[in-house]
Amino acid sequence: MKLLITGGAGFIGSNFIHYMLTEYPDIQIVNFDALTYAGNLENLGPVERNPRYTFVKGDITVEADVTAVFQAHAMDAVVHFAAESHVDRSLLLGPEGPEAFIRTNILGTQRLLDTARVHRVRRFVHVSTDEVYGSLESEGRFMETSPIQPNNPYAATKAGSDFMVRAAHRSHGLDAVITRCSNNFGPYQFPEKLIPLMIANALENKPLPVYGDGRQVRDWIYVRDHCRGIDCVLRQGKAGEVYNIGGMHDVPNLEVVRLILKLLNKPDSLIQHVTDRPGHDRRYAIDSTKIETELGWRRQFDFETALKATVDWYLQYRTWWERIRSGEYQKYYATMYGKR
Repeated sequence: MKLLITGGAGFIGSNFIHYMLTEYPDIQIVNFDALTYAGNLENLGPVERNPRYTFVKGDITVEADVTAVFQAHAMDAVVHFAAESHVDRSLLLGPEGPEAFIRTNILGTQRLLDTARVHRVRRFVHVSTDEVYGSLESEGRFMETSPIQPNNPYAATKAGSDFMVRAAHRSHGLDAVITRCSNNFGPYQFPEKLIPLMIANALENKPLPVYGDGRQVRDWIYVRDHCRGIDCVLRQGKAGEVYNIGGMHDVPNLEVVRLILKLLNKPDSLIQHVTDRPGHDRRYAIDSTKIETELGWRRQFDFETALKATVDWYLQYRTWWERIRSGEYQKYYATMYGKR
């Protein structure tokens, strides 16, 4: 199988590439990434010399870029991670705010869908998010049949891209499936997200900013479990279906922060409550029954064990996140690929 992975230099995409190259000795991967601020080729340093891995710099919103990569490589399937994904950025005014999210998440997805149809790609896997469902009350879990009720521009554009994928299947018969996952954590996560931000700040003895009262509840899943779920859907999922992938571990943000401080032997006094995010969803929780019963997927990592492994990774690879914070990571492409 030859896969086109969009956004493969990002957090989940790079973990998926590592997973697939390790699990399947016959698979070939083309990583198509624009290398925006969250795309870091250092995530893929261990595989960049692998003959089954190819990197192509390109933007899913640019027709010439998308056409060129499909013409150069005969793809069996597309796994689409590329997206603007940081909620706080989607709330900004100006070109980096909702407009950027609309352009990448909706228009970019549609361009990929159109090109996949032209080149008769056998399967299109669209990686979405539980945030499209909105916010839950104190009970219950999101199911694939739950109403789509996004509450911020990021979630709204991901919902829009989900609908375009559904439309491509229903209108044109494209073999497309959608995954919606809960909050991921693990190696290579950009340090603006909650868990790596708190780890990095704690290690530098900086305040740990917690929105509002910190009681927002999230369902956390270790990124490797998510990658296994996507692989299950890629190989076994039914065309036109949606599959939720969750960690079945609902915990308030404040508790996550305190666990990180405990693992690092740092005081709770580093916690600093800040003004809450506008439209901040109170609770997410995913029901994974469908992918478990139909495809046989099961979570393998419990939250506490995976969190400790994640903290240990950020301790071991401190240079990696320090280079991101300084901006030095953005020079990696020029160093490694500038003369090719």
